[in-house]
Amino acid sequence: MRFDVFTLFPGLIQPYLEESILQRARENGLLEVQVHDIRAWAPGKHHVTDEPPYGGGGGMVMKCEPVFAAVEAVLGAPPACPVILLSPQGRVFNQQAALELVRQPRLALLCGRYEGIDERIREHLVTDQISIGDYVLTGGELPALVLIDAVARLIPGVLGDPDGPFDDSHATGLLEYPHYTRPAEFRGWAVPEVLLSGNHAQIAAWRREQALLRTLHRRPDLLETAPLSEEDRRTLRRLKGEETPEDLQKTRKRRRRGAPDA
Repeated sequence: MRFDVFTLFPGLIQPYLEESILQRARENGLLEVQVHDIRAWAPGKHHVTDEPPYGGGGGMVMKCEPVFAAVEAVLGAPPACPVILLSPQGRVFNQQAALELVRQPRLALLCGRYEGIDERIREHLVTDQISIGDYVLTGGELPALVLIDAVARLIPGVLGDPDGPFDDSHATGLLEYPHYTRPAEFRGWAVPEVLLSGNHAQIAAWRREQALLRTLHRRPDLLETAPLSEEDRRTLRRLKGEETPEDLQKTRKRRRRGAPDA
C-alpha cells in the first residue's frame, strides 16, 4: 500500500517512519510512504505558500496554486487516488475508518497548516476529510502519521501476529482485555490464575468478560453499537448486578457442566 503525504514540513514525517513496525513494513515492501514538500511547487524566489485571508482576520491561509500543482504533478489531474485532507472539520477517524481505507491501494494525505486552506482546495481537489479528534493541532502532520500507523497495522504481514489487529481495542467494538507477562508475581501482584491454567476455553471466556468489564467501566458508549451475543448481554447484566432469574439458572447449568462462566 502506498501513501503520498503532501506537507509544508516534510521533516516532521520521515523520522517516525524510520523506526519499529513501520520501518520493517517499508523494508519488506508492504508499505510505501512518499513525502512531498509543497514548497517545491510554489513559484517565485521565496516559494510563498500562504497569504492573509480575504476579508481580514488573523492567521495565514494556504494558497491554491502550490497545493494543486504538487498534488497534480504527483497524482495526475484528476488525482489517481483519494485525496484526504487532515482537518478538525473532517469525519472522526476510528477503527472502522481504518478498515475502510486499508482497502485502497493508494492514498494521498494533505496536511493543512496555519489558519487553514483556501476553500477551493477543499471543494475541488480533496475527496475526503478526516479528523483524529475534536481538538485543533498546529498542522496535519501528526494526524497523517496517526492515520498511516493505524491503517498500516491492518495490512497483511505488517504485524508478527496475523490475528493481532482483530484483537485490538475497537476492532471488535470493545476495549481489549488486560495482558500479563513474566514474572508471574511482581511486588506481591500476581497474574490471574486462569491465565496460568492452560485451559484455553476458560482463558477465552475470562478475556471476553474482561473486555466487556473494561468497556463497561471506561467506554460504556461503545456497548450501544458493539456486536454483542446473548451470552455477552447476560455477562453484562451479571457485571452490573442485574441478573435475571433465567440468567442465574443458566449460570448454574453451566457450572454443573463444568463450563467456564462468561
